[in-house]
Amino acid sequence: MSDHADISIRLARESDNDALWGILRDVIRAGDTYTYDPGLTRDASLDLWTVAPRATYVAEVADEIIGTYFIKTNQQGGGAHVCNCGYMVAPGGRGRGLAAAMCRHSQTQALALGYLAMQFNFVVTTNLGAVHLWHKLGFETVGRLPRAFAHPTQGFVDALVMYKWLAEDVG
Repeated sequence: MSDHADISIRLARESDNDALWGILRDVIRAGDTYTYDPGLTRDASLDLWTVAPRATYVAEVADEIIGTYFIKTNQQGGGAHVCNCGYMVAPGGRGRGLAAAMCRHSQTQALALGYLAMQFNFVVTTNLGAVHLWHKLGFETVGRLPRAFAHPTQGFVDALVMYKWLAEDVG
């Protein structure tokens, strides 16, 4: 599942919704990493995270859900071979290698689903941990969007577009 023996990653089930809502609510309401409306309702948040994507996963430690990610097609048509993922970790799960484990897992799942590349469309530059981790995991910064994110405490900050070609044997 992951390279951390205590972390288990599996497809999300409807019975996970209460645990997912707790993570989504806290991250979205903080307003410092995602462009989602901080006032999204429980149902709207769960639809966004679990219904719209192609697949949603949860990460557990000792049977407690402490992280989640989704995978979806980034663009249609000629861009359908590139996926997009979003990751969230519960505050109590941070600093345990969970985001790295989920990102590695998502790359394997992306290839299994037929994707050849992964793109993060909007990585807020003040999210230093994520920027550092994505670079460490082989993602390149391919674009910078000046003052694209209204951070709740730091004002207008840049966002990055990050990309990684996943397929070894294709093009």
